Amino acid sequence: MPPARPLPLTESLRRWSTERATQRAFTFVDFPTPDSPGRHRSLTWKRLDSQARTIAWRLRADVGPGERAALMLPQGLGYVAAFLGCLYAGVIAVPLFSPDLPGHADRLAAVLDDCEPSCIVTDTATAPVIAAFASDHGIPHLPVLRIDRPAGVQPRPDQDRALPVPEPDDIAYLQYTSGSTRVPAGVMISHGNVVANAAQAVAAFDATADGNTSVGWLPLFHDMGLVLSVAAPVLAGLPSVLMDPVSFLERPVRWLRLLGGYPGTISAAPNFAYDYCAARIDAEQAAPLRLDRVHVMINGSEPVRPGTVERFQRAFAHTGLPPQAHCPSYGLAEATVFVTTDPPADPPRTLLCDREALAAGEILPCADDDALATALVGCGMPVGQELRITDPATGLVLPEDRIGEIRLRGPNIGLGYWKRTGRSQASFASRIPGEEGDWLRTGDLGALHEGRLQVTGRLKDLLIVDGRNHYPQDLEETVQSSLDCVRRDRLALFTVAADGRPDEVVAVAEHARDLDVTPELCAAAERAARARISARHGVRLARLLLVPPGAVPRTSSGKVSRSACRERYLAGAYEGEYGKGAAAGE
Repeated sequence: MPPARPLPLTESLRRWSTERATQRAFTFVDFPTPDSPGRHRSLTWKRLDSQARTIAWRLRADVGPGERAALMLPQGLGYVAAFLGCLYAGVIAVPLFSPDLPGHADRLAAVLDDCEPSCIVTDTATAPVIAAFASDHGIPHLPVLRIDRPAGVQPRPDQDRALPVPEPDDIAYLQYTSGSTRVPAGVMISHGNVVANAAQAVAAFDATADGNTSVGWLPLFHDMGLVLSVAAPVLAGLPSVLMDPVSFLERPVRWLRLLGGYPGTISAAPNFAYDYCAARIDAEQAAPLRLDRVHVMINGSEPVRPGTVERFQRAFAHTGLPPQAHCPSYGLAEATVFVTTDPPADPPRTLLCDREALAAGEILPCADDDALATALVGCGMPVGQELRITDPATGLVLPEDRIGEIRLRGPNIGLGYWKRTGRSQASFASRIPGEEGDWLRTGDLGALHEGRLQVTGRLKDLLIVDGRNHYPQDLEETVQSSLDCVRRDRLALFTVAADGRPDEVVAVAEHARDLDVTPELCAAAERAARARISARHGVRLARLLLVPPGAVPRTSSGKVSRSACRERYLAGAYEGEYGKGAAAGE
């Protein structure tokens, strides 16, 4: 646990700039050609501190304390310095992305309208893209600070201590949730929140400045990327190695090579990334990998699937990767990010549950040979915070093995949603009968089994069919495991109203690339999926639509957005050639 009055993150940066002045702090690795081994550029702690303070003084020329600065930069060292510069200046950072991120222009415009920034922080290469985007979306002119331009304001040595020291409850940044189609909500993360959560992560994984290195490709505008690749390293003095998410998606082996290149590496990624590595890295690429120095590979941000853990471990067992290095975890932006995990010494634990009991809201372990069992991967125990499982309707605490809403309390819980008092009150200030104080309603469902958290799904995504509860990720796994023509983790399953009849279950799935999609293929795929779901879950699939790659909407952090997919379906967006082909099989 951090001290009662934690020092801001910038005080840690000052400390390391003195104690570890010439040591490497942050390294960015880019890949200028497909076969490049990677070009490394680094900042020492002293240089990073100097750049951050210079940006802070430039910000203070145009932006007042408590006003917002939108960070619209490419992944890299400049992003790190700009974020820390905002913290130094007392300016509220809004970690965002360049407008050229495909498919998210409308979301970016909505966020800018919501946070009302006084300044945009970018670089020279990105500035023209931002100008064109602002013109196209009618965004009023804002001052633009280009961090790679010579500074017009330079701090003097005697001004060093003149920068404001924030209070723990002052807002450090707005973390906009990746969300679906509604206007994104900005979680107000205080200086105390981010320091507390960084300290919780460092403690959970026994990280030390001399023994560990953070390695990450997650975007820095994403909560997990920002805390685990920037905040935690700055707090603990860990060296941090960054790469661009696109570089990972182009060649996932680059990530694993970096993981093997540093001592005691700690990294994090969503579940899909581990499946992606196992599927895309061939034997020739995998042969020279050495992962015996990996300390922790956090699996979080989306449901952790047992098959994923097994496939990844099997694909890279020859590398010396310790089985216990794979750490399923749970977190969310409203808690800054990090909530639960198992200690690095414990390998992942899979729990086989009775499916009928699970549908009724109970965890009931069953035998390994039960063909209808549902497998859950435990996400560990909370670190430095309190967790309760409650009845979503009454708020009463439920006993172990009963499924309910996950509620949290701790120094890492955000202050609320920006400009959303009513929603903040409902989510961040909920009460539990018999308990003191405010609790965060996460909207996530789960249960405690032997003290460890089992996450079962999202309350808003829960499917209620014939009075029974079903989790969409379970049905989606059944579909993608049954059909070779469906891209893994590129499908969404939801219910729609059916003209007075019970709600119908619909699946929208991207087909594999370079596939000859015919009405006959669509009909056969739908029949196979319907039979498999009926046999395994007792649910009738009304319709399966095969759609082109990229047609299933995803959030800015890469997760499938079921609600956005459902809205597109209801709007008729999929009723083209592919939708008609699937319907032919009904």
